[in-house]
Amino acid sequence: MPSASRRPTRLAVLVSGGGTNLQALLDAIDADADFGGEVVVVAADRADAGGLERARERGIATVVQPLAAHGDRGAWETALRRDVEAHRPDAVVLAGFMRILSNAFLSGWPDRVLNTHPSLLPAFRGAHAVREALAYGVRVTGCTVHLVDEEVDHGPIVAQEVVPIHAEDTEDRLHERIKAAEHALLPACVKLLCHDRLKVSGRLVHVL
Repeated sequence: MPSASRRPTRLAVLVSGGGTNLQALLDAIDADADFGGEVVVVAADRADAGGLERARERGIATVVQPLAAHGDRGAWETALRRDVEAHRPDAVVLAGFMRILSNAFLSGWPDRVLNTHPSLLPAFRGAHAVREALAYGVRVTGCTVHLVDEEVDHGPIVAQEVVPIHAEDTEDRLHERIKAAEHALLPACVKLLCHDRLKVSGRLVHVL
């Protein structure tokens, strides 16, 4: 574990939507003097992403790189990585970021890009995980925090939290309960990353 004199780990957070997971992370950092990290930039693929306003209210730098503004995905990723790297982050957190990233971006932070996903991976990968869990009839679902690789919702799993499915659940109701679990699990995993307590061995992530 790092000493108290070590500088905080510099975090970039990528968002596409309202930024509730970003807010949970910021709140956790505020509440924990030993968290070991600070958000130095929030980047989005949409100018109307609510997470950008949350960052601006805190005086955190923001970056916007819409995919449509570039000729292809490669050019978009190059621009996004350039703008994020300008803030010298040590790690990247995907907090409701709805774009797939290739090694052209991920290679900047090997084993230091975290994502949260609203299912118990490897079940229900992709953008409609909550809807698909309900449709399949599973009794429990949950959320997963994992390291990111080039495949969708595929990288090594850091931690998972189970969320029961109730008979009266709608997609929105279930998703809200999953978000509540994510809001605790994601900051906890980011703190481990900030303290260099995650060791990757193949598909296994060991907490030191």
